[in-house]
Amino acid sequence: MKKILTSLSGIAILTLAACAAKTLTPGAEAIELVNERPDLSKCEYLGEIVGSQGNWFTGDFTANEDLVVGARNELRNKAYELGGNVVYIQDLEHSSSSDSLGTTNVTGIGKVYKCIF
Repeated sequence: MKKILTSLSGIAILTLAACAAKTLTPGAEAIELVNERPDLSKCEYLGEIVGSQGNWFTGDFTANEDLVVGARNELRNKAYELGGNVVYIQDLEHSSSSDSLGTTNVTGIGKVYKCIF
């Protein structure tokens, strides 16, 4: 019985942790997210990235704000890994599963640039 309770406690803790927004990698907070393509004469294109938070299981237990912040944080983290400083967000989609109470996932698609300001 003690093993079952320990396992259930572990599952509950993992579920709650999955409901928080993804955290930023140190340094990634400086990445700027923009809705307009940057000036290509001052920027080098580095690649396309996808950032996402939520799924059919954790999405109903995660605040909408945390879904958006988590997806944006993942975009910043990936841009930082590529050496960029600007993400041009091309699309930000909200989705839900058929049995959900609302939004269960937010996914952003962007292009990473290293720009000189």
